[in-house]
Order: sequence, then structure tokens, then C-alpha cells
Amino acid sequence: MKTVFTLFLILFYGSIQAETSKALDTLYANETYNVALFFPKPIRQGITGAENFAFTFNRDQQQNLGLLQASPGTLTNLLVICNDGSVYSYILKYRKELSKLTYFLSAESSIGNEHYQTEVSEQQKNRNITSDSPMIKNDSIDYKPTCKAILNSQKHIRKKKKSKYGIKLELQNIVFRDHQLYFKFQLSNTSTLDYDLNFLKLYVQTKQRGKKKSMQSVLKKPIYSHQIPTKITGGAKASFVVAYDKFSIAKDKRLFIDLNEANGERHIDLKVNSRVINFPNL
Repeated sequence: MKTVFTLFLILFYGSIQAETSKALDTLYANETYNVALFFPKPIRQGITGAENFAFTFNRDQQQNLGLLQASPGTLTNLLVICNDGSVYSYILKYRKELSKLTYFLSAESSIGNEHYQTEVSEQQKNRNITSDSPMIKNDSIDYKPTCKAILNSQKHIRKKKKSKYGIKLELQNIVFRDHQLYFKFQLSNTSTLDYDLNFLKLYVQTKQRGKKKSMQSVLKKPIYSHQIPTKITGGAKASFVVAYDKFSIAKDKRLFIDLNEANGERHIDLKVNSRVINFPNL
């Protein structure tokens, strides 16, 4: 199952600019030692292709360190995505005797980067500009009136929020309308330093059971965004709405919201349980 999921990830991130001619390095592990992998940027996602390998990292507070262990079995691969979108891929092999327990991985060893950032004009880079953006073309649906109504509505869910570095991300409302889910967010900057928004992504995460736990994440693709900001100046805040095709979440899953700063490291993640998603406002 994990092999299939790894292949799915590779296909899903088909927009990655990969150096396909570059041979993958091989990492060795066993069941006795923790092999430490230090990446240039904090780890956002990591998965191995076979059950006899386990890759663990801090998902509550993103860190550069990942730990690798293995039991005897087939060789496989490791796919890691850092919070700046850089992608790393390695061949994994079991070895009873290890000659190396710590790897410091350089940015040059990345095989590419996600296409996560929409082109922004020079005018947008220097001003507080919001935009409406259709991510998936559907000429039969006009999302803008619904987004405007939700943005102006006082109705809300029990707010989910996370504050860090003087930046606060709030999920204020979820509305189900015409087979779409609309998420209303508010982003506040109480610091004196401008916050340039790189991306905001939603993942559905499944926590695997067993002795060696791993987290699987599936990205939810937005279909429309309304007044999403590119910059929040110090002391300012902005509300915006992002629309997705309808989805629900099982009890053993949760929604993981990933807010990423361009040219900075004030990244925020917000975790939302399944009940909040499955009981939206109408």
C-alpha cells in the first residue's frame, strides 16, 4: 500500500522540476540505530515506499531533523518535501552493519521544487493587493457572489486559530453551497515586519497505526480564491475565502492547513478535526 502511495505522490507532484538524469544517492539503515537526516529546511512531508522502513519527523513543530530505521526486507525509496517546496529523493537499503549514522544533506542534493507559487507582478510585490483567482476553469459557475456573501456574513464556526511570530491564522467559517466547500480565513500581522504570503495549502492527513507510525497526506486542490492577499503589512489583517470541491473526512483523519511565508521562515500550521469539516454551515 505504501509503495502505491509513494507512486501516487510522485505522479501528484508531476509539476516538480526534477533533474531526472541525476542518480539518486543511497541511504542505509537498520533496526538497531536511528540514522539522523538533517535537511537544509524544516521537513513538511516524508514517506517511504515499503513497510520495513520508517521515517519519522516532528509534525507538530517543523524541524530539519528526520530519523530513519529499517528492518530486513526489500530496498525502496524515501521522498521528502521541505517547507520551502524543495524535494529530495533517496534509495533506501537495509544494512546490518552501518558505517554512517548522520547525514547532513545539502540544498544541492534536491531533485527539484514544487510549482506552488503563482506569478505575481512587480506591482503586487510592493503593495497590499488581494486577488480573485480561478484555479480550475469552470465557466458554468460564478463563485464570486458566494465568496463575497460569505466574507460579509457574521455567521461563523467555532474559530480555529494559531498564532506564531506575531502572525495569526484563523479559520473563521466553512460553508457548504452547491457542491462546494468555502473556507473563510483571516490573516493578521501584529509584528512590525511585512508578511509576504507564499502559499496556503490544505492537506487531509491519515495517521497510520502500529509500532512505526507514519503520516500520509493528500493535498486538496482549490478551485477558486477570493481576495487572497499577497502581502500583509505590519499591524494589518485581511480576510479571504478559498473554495474547494466538496469533501468529507473520516474520524481517523484531520485537516492540516499549511501557511508558508515567501522569503522568510514564519510558517504556521493549523490542525482541524474531522467534525469541523463534516458539519459546515449552509
